[in-house]
Amino acid sequence: MNQETYALITGASSGIGECFAHALAARTRSLVLAARSKEKLESLAQELSSRHGVRAVPLVSDLSVPGAATALAEKLRAQQISVDLLINNAGFGGRAEFWDLPPERVSQMLRLNVQAVVELTHLLLPHMIERRAGAIINVSSTSSFQPVPYTAVYAATKAFVTSFSMSLAEETRPYGIRVVTLCPGGTRTNFFVAGNYRKRTLPGGLQAPEEVVAAALAALDRGGGLVVPRFMNKLSVFAQRLMPRWAVVRIAAQLFRP
Repeated sequence: MNQETYALITGASSGIGECFAHALAARTRSLVLAARSKEKLESLAQELSSRHGVRAVPLVSDLSVPGAATALAEKLRAQQISVDLLINNAGFGGRAEFWDLPPERVSQMLRLNVQAVVELTHLLLPHMIERRAGAIINVSSTSSFQPVPYTAVYAATKAFVTSFSMSLAEETRPYGIRVVTLCPGGTRTNFFVAGNYRKRTLPGGLQAPEEVVAAALAALDRGGGLVVPRFMNKLSVFAQRLMPRWAVVRIAAQLFRP
């Protein structure tokens, strides 16, 4: 008998993570929803189950805490949940001069944006390799393509995620694992408020999170790859290659200066 498989979404209670949950439930995928908010997770799980008839398992997890990724994997094993799609979406940023960021806030950002991504992938990937089937979507950012003063730690963590994810895609390709490296630009979520970013005026406005998710899932259906949703974001990433590195950093500093 084939074991039922699940998609695990971190940071599932809002924003891009919640949109992934709705989109995958519409595809009748069984889901594991991981985030810090018990009430939001349980409400979302109930809504998805009622609307789409899928199984949605809420698992409370704060992945910015040391050992949280291992604890989450142990919960999955205890419930005999097999994950064949891992969406590393949880993450946060912060806009300030580096020395003004509280040290624990910096540590939490590193643990959530980097360490949790690596640990969860390391814990769940071997089963996919063994089955020669599975997929990973790592949510990075257009900030990963250049240094960004005044959000230096966040941009550096996303540079790690993009590099790690694209390298992993090539390593796992012979085993039939699809890896999507998703690099959205400004998106309509609570990211800007929570991270103390000022309101951004972008051509065409901020992206809808549904647009970002649709681009990621389309790439997944094609077999994976690097995804930069929206033409203006693609153009910005390409243009940076033609400019001196110092100029790119100066322009980023003007955009993000507190």
